[in-house]
Amino acid sequence: MSVDELQEYGLEKMSDTEIRSFLSTQKTGVLGLPEADAPYLIPLTFGYDGETRLYFTFLLGSSSRKRTLSEAADAASFLVFKTDTMYNWESALLTGSITAVPETEWDSLEEVLSETWRPELFETATLSGEVNVYEFNIDEQTGIKHQGLPPALQTTDDSE
Repeated sequence: MSVDELQEYGLEKMSDTEIRSFLSTQKTGVLGLPEADAPYLIPLTFGYDGETRLYFTFLLGSSSRKRTLSEAADAASFLVFKTDTMYNWESALLTGSITAVPETEWDSLEEVLSETWRPELFETATLSGEVNVYEFNIDEQTGIKHQGLPPALQTTDDSE
């Protein structure tokens, strides 16, 4: 079924304002980078500038597939989702471009990046590995949500 058809069952499209608000409260998502056989998907934490850009900190090894694919990509996708229950969830799909941020500009991103959650393992590994910051510039965004009640809790008006 299409998104339009699912609206009959309580699915709602999110406005740009709702998507911005949603992104401001989330910390993780999945980056999709183009590759020959299938998209390369990477779960990541992110910082959000509140408008049109996300920031990722990549911990890189000696040969990094994500760096190679990020630098070769003309376009990328990023999916952010939150599921509270099977009746209460929301997601935003972003498309845009991804570019490396020069190290000389990292200080200007300190506020955005300081609020980025990272697993402790990555915080520790960052001390001994190479780190790069990437900017995801949002070109298009769509969001959907369902915030209904379970069918057993929905009220019906049988008085007619």
